Amino acid sequence: MSHTIKNKQKMILRSKRIRGQFEALERVLDEGRDCSEVLQIISAARGAVNSLMTELLEGHIRHHVLDPKRKPNSEQTQAADEVIDMVRTYLR
Repeated sequence: MSHTIKNKQKMILRSKRIRGQFEALERVLDEGRDCSEVLQIISAARGAVNSLMTELLEGHIRHHVLDPKRKPNSEQTQAADEVIDMVRTYLR
């Protein structure tokens, strides 16, 4: 079973929250709100998108690159963990 199917409901809820953040961004822009408020909403939306992307990339690496059916060795697992840590740091 694909990791996206397994976590489908969780990802749908997260995407709905992200949609809400972008709708809020549209509202504050339309209302002509202060730039600091607009920047705060953009920052929150970007963080939410990056968090979802990190989760999906981690699942992709663990389930498609490593292929758990082939029993990855410790070096492969360690390399995957390092890549995942770099992605988390970069997308933070």
